[in-house]
Amino acid sequence: MKNVVILGSTGSIGRMTLEVVRRLPDRFRVYGMAANTQVDVLREQCRSYGSVRAVLADAAAGGGQGAVGFPADTTVEGGPEALVDLAADPRAHVVVNAMAGVAGFLPTREALRSGKRVGLANKEILVTFGQLMMEEVAAGPGELLPIDSEHSAIHQCLRCGAAGEVSRVFLTASGGPFLDTPREAFSSISPGDALRHPVWSMGQKITIDSATLMNKGLEVIEAHWLFGLEPQQIEVLIHPQSMIHSIVEFADGSMIAQLAVPDMRLPIQYALVYPERIPSLASSCDLISVGQLEFREPDLERFPCLALAYDALRAGGTVPAVLNAANDTAVASFLAGRIGFDTIPAMVSEAMRHHTNRLRPSYADVIEADRWAREFVTSRIEDRSQRPADAK
Repeated sequence: MKNVVILGSTGSIGRMTLEVVRRLPDRFRVYGMAANTQVDVLREQCRSYGSVRAVLADAAAGGGQGAVGFPADTTVEGGPEALVDLAADPRAHVVVNAMAGVAGFLPTREALRSGKRVGLANKEILVTFGQLMMEEVAAGPGELLPIDSEHSAIHQCLRCGAAGEVSRVFLTASGGPFLDTPREAFSSISPGDALRHPVWSMGQKITIDSATLMNKGLEVIEAHWLFGLEPQQIEVLIHPQSMIHSIVEFADGSMIAQLAVPDMRLPIQYALVYPERIPSLASSCDLISVGQLEFREPDLERFPCLALAYDALRAGGTVPAVLNAANDTAVASFLAGRIGFDTIPAMVSEAMRHHTNRLRPSYADVIEADRWAREFVTSRIEDRSQRPADAK
């Protein structure tokens, strides 16, 4: 029996992780859960799953009520220090990091240092702290398994060959809701339009990133760090059916692809039970019903965020942190109605151009780059809002 800690238990990945754990009671139990602000949901989850520990990362979100309403045998704590302590708890065996944002770096680092398996669903950590994080993985004693469907697929394909035998990898993308939308219509896209993803049911931020293809760009950077690949070895294919999640091409020209229905419970379970294969909650592929598998080359003029991610990866240093933070801020502004959909890549590009890169950055350097990018984009958006409409 393994004790599982779920960081970000109230989000979509966190909830699906709870589903997977619930159907494997002989293997796992929920030991600890953490949320940022959704105290009511966290409280109900603790009641349902009997969590021993609960952490509210934003201690003020509880309104000073502390453990009110939580089970009597659940220890309730608040603040970022409690989050790190939970991740490093010696009684936990597995930590699933489904938190959003760079705040997940320290808990992940401490979980690895304390010898745990970490199932990582947090893109920002590898995009922003890639070099620092992989140094922690190399130092041991913990292990890191990706929960992204694409990176889980690559991990599975690599069981057929050695990393040094890889020629290329292909990350697939559905293309999002605007795959065939004329570019001139992008300026009129509303948040409601962008949140209607044709395949996946996800949180708001990642759904917008999927619509701009920034999500795929972040995954390119993740793949670089996770599998030691050069930028030119990582390609993106538009695959509207979303049945093939990644393809690995080996040195002899053969390709291994991972196919599965688009269901995040599969990569979650894979990260939990690896190297085993056991029945899952997901349905099996019906290839006859699918009929055909279609592939297209991504249009980088239509989706410049993908090109910006490659630029950030090639630049290295603190530029990926700026890419991530600038995009995060721009997406939040789009969802709030302050900028248009087509302004998101413009804000990211401007931040990258104005940033002074620091190669081989320290933790403090990365945090400072993240802070700078958020302030820069916020200031630019405020400047735009004060200009006449015809000058924007």
